[in-house]
Amino acid sequence: MVNLAENIALVRERMAAAARRSGRRPEEITLVAVTKTIPPERIQEAVSLGLKDLGENRVQELLAKQPYITGVNWHLIGHLQRNKVRQVWDKVCLIHSVDSLELARELDRRATAAGRRVNILLEVNVAGEESKFGLAPEAVIPFVREITGFTGLRLLGLMTVAPLVKDAEEVRPVFRRLAALRREVEALHLPGVDMRYLSMGMTNDFEVAIEEGANLVRIGTAIFGTRG
Repeated sequence: MVNLAENIALVRERMAAAARRSGRRPEEITLVAVTKTIPPERIQEAVSLGLKDLGENRVQELLAKQPYITGVNWHLIGHLQRNKVRQVWDKVCLIHSVDSLELARELDRRATAAGRRVNILLEVNVAGEESKFGLAPEAVIPFVREITGFTGLRLLGLMTVAPLVKDAEEVRPVFRRLAALRREVEALHLPGVDMRYLSMGMTNDFEVAIEEGANLVRIGTAIFGTRG
């Protein structure tokens, strides 16, 4: 049986060391525990050990687990289809994966009608992988300009999924590029745009991501073990 307490402590130690290497304070980085396929009782155990931010890839799985897990911040980190927006837009603290104007418009429409705002990140396919969702890097600034007037959205940063490689150093340029994009958007000083978050780094590469500026890391396997 996977020892959650030991795994969480080790992940936090590694996060803290990476933060110090990059001249940052460990408390600046938020650990988002990826709970895909993990049963609620196991998630509740992790929460009792101090995890407060949980990330789900699929809307239906997130909604099924939410009634059993309280006192946490839920993040939607997987691809969101426009026809699922009505089910989830107000059920999470942050949607990491906005990647099209159609999706942004639907989120804006729902939130505006309710007199609310939904917190989003733009997903960027930095490496240009055909199998991945996300905006091309060169599309980010035009996209940000396009949604600036959307009163139902609060843009809080950028997200990427790096290619899966054996040596995390290989994807350092991916994380560095996303951090540079964030600075480029910040430099525009657009109204309603707050680029506080860089969501990047998973079990295989989160230390490199932190060294390059990540402050949200999405970690599942290093906490819960290999999924069946």
